[in-house]
Amino acid sequence: MQKIFKKTVALLAIFGPGLFIIGYNMGTGSITTMSKSGADHGMGLFWVLVLASFFTYVMMVAYSKITLVTGRTAMYNIKTNFKYGWILALYIIIALVVGELLAVFGLMGIAADMLHEGFLITVGWEIAPVWIIVVIASSLYVLLWFGRYRTFEMVLLGFVILLGLSFILVFILVKPDVMAIIKGLVPGIPSHNVGLIAAIAGTTCSAAIFVMRSTVVAEKGWGINDLKKEKKDSFFSATAMLILSGIMMAVSAGTLHVMGLSIVETKDMIRLFEPLGGKAAAIILILGVSGAAISTIFPIALIAPWLYYDFTGKPRNTQSTLSRVMILVALLFGFGSVILEQKPPALMIFSQAFQACILPAVAIPIYILLNRKGLMGEHASVTKEKIGIMAVILFSIFTTYFAIAELF
Repeated sequence: MQKIFKKTVALLAIFGPGLFIIGYNMGTGSITTMSKSGADHGMGLFWVLVLASFFTYVMMVAYSKITLVTGRTAMYNIKTNFKYGWILALYIIIALVVGELLAVFGLMGIAADMLHEGFLITVGWEIAPVWIIVVIASSLYVLLWFGRYRTFEMVLLGFVILLGLSFILVFILVKPDVMAIIKGLVPGIPSHNVGLIAAIAGTTCSAAIFVMRSTVVAEKGWGINDLKKEKKDSFFSATAMLILSGIMMAVSAGTLHVMGLSIVETKDMIRLFEPLGGKAAAIILILGVSGAAISTIFPIALIAPWLYYDFTGKPRNTQSTLSRVMILVALLFGFGSVILEQKPPALMIFSQAFQACILPAVAIPIYILLNRKGLMGEHASVTKEKIGIMAVILFSIFTTYFAIAELF
């Protein structure tokens, strides 16, 4: 058994950047959004998830290709290859950092609420969420203070395995109504909660993923000869996200939606699933959701320093004084969930819908850059790549509309 586990870990480690992106993307934003969508609309919005996953693959390949050909990260290419490109790059960086800091509010709140419930269920301890946040934030800061990229990759590998196994086990324990899931596959636009369309797009086809993808590929040291390897890695990442997100939505659609129940607070996820799958399902769900939250906070804390170094063209150094200050500020935002009255799930869905509004700003520039033969040479976009990115741009405009509609 130990040999099989070691071989599995070694195999997954090959997909380093892909695992990093899964760990970054598959957090409680995905869990909350997919669970809320499944509870409110069954599988009626599954088509949005499928499209978003496909477009995620298209954009990850596009952003990686720019880095593999030029040897420079995405933000630096946008800054240097457009007139006033520094303004566009700065806008993208500010929008991404603000969006991710908003997400930290919800992520830390959900992790704290989940672990609070977990201690109550297992050992009967009543631990205030604020102290749980102190422990999580302190532990992550120590890890980020001393760690390097390879360490980050292995930590996220553990979280991804925990997340995947947790939801697969809950799916088996809860035994959703399969016919209810199948009937819900017919696509359509709901009459209410249209912001969920933007939230599903924002949490899956996230602008932050593509910018981070460029940085992670550069951190891995890949070059243009690794293009085929990169495409396989992107496909693995996008497919895994689709499967895991689909399972989350299906669990909710086959149980909560059929029973006419919804999710308002974090603990609703546990209390609504516990009667269906028993205490075992509740505990597994707590581990999966809290692990997913921490796995997303982890790379979010890195986004500001990495984007700063991308913008300036300097070598990435997460152990510099500036990086450590930025990481500390990001983790301190986690205490916002204690101060704000808004429930963590609502904060998460809002932050994911906000991400959808940034997508056009990262899709259009990359389309232009990939078509510049002076920059890309023989690796300039072919017809299918052009069509793929054009479809992403149209999809981004479509989902942005629903994000703005829900906001107002």
